[in-house]
Amino acid sequence: MRIVLVGPPGAGKGTQAHVLAKTLSIPHISTGDLFRANISQGTPLGVEAKSYMDAGRLVPDEVTIGMAKDRMLQEDAANGFLLDGFPRNLGQAEALDAFLTEQGIALDGVLDLEVSEDEVVKRIAGRRLCRKNGAHVFHVVYNPPKTEGVCDECGGELYQRSDDTEEAVRVRLEEYHSKTEPIIGYYQEQGLLVTIPALGKVDEVTERAVAALEQKKNA
Repeated sequence: MRIVLVGPPGAGKGTQAHVLAKTLSIPHISTGDLFRANISQGTPLGVEAKSYMDAGRLVPDEVTIGMAKDRMLQEDAANGFLLDGFPRNLGQAEALDAFLTEQGIALDGVLDLEVSEDEVVKRIAGRRLCRKNGAHVFHVVYNPPKTEGVCDECGGELYQRSDDTEEAVRVRLEEYHSKTEPIIGYYQEQGLLVTIPALGKVDEVTERAVAALEQKKNA
């Protein structure tokens, strides 16, 4: 199965991507992993991307597209993949379509995780991380620490990341609406879009997603 995962920040894409990829036995291909792998391995695309990043500039679409193409051509992706964070805009979506056509394959579905803007703000702005161990994450509403401001695991101070404030989240949402949201309409016109509510427990959302994707594939 070949799937694109979309949704606003805070919709749970990262969590669902890992679980869905494992459930469907396909590789999870995320933009972040692509950049880290190419940069650490010193590939030509990685070197080019790093030069832009070191200069504080945005990495051009063609570099990201090149990394994604290379990854989709790897052996473990021969029978399917789940794309997370790519395509991020219409140009990337059109480039993906052209590449898939060249390879004689097609997407089975585009999974849109739907969540309200207020819920996104609540989820992200409520996150608190431990200064001693960033892997320890809490939430003021959904997973509060036993003692306010103190990590249950190691006693470290809990803090809010600067890009997790409500103001910062609203800016990220605006960017999502202007740059990424248009691909939802693009895929809807192709009959590929599957939208599911992203509220509830992780396994509940996963079950919802798998059922919707299977129905789309068999339609």
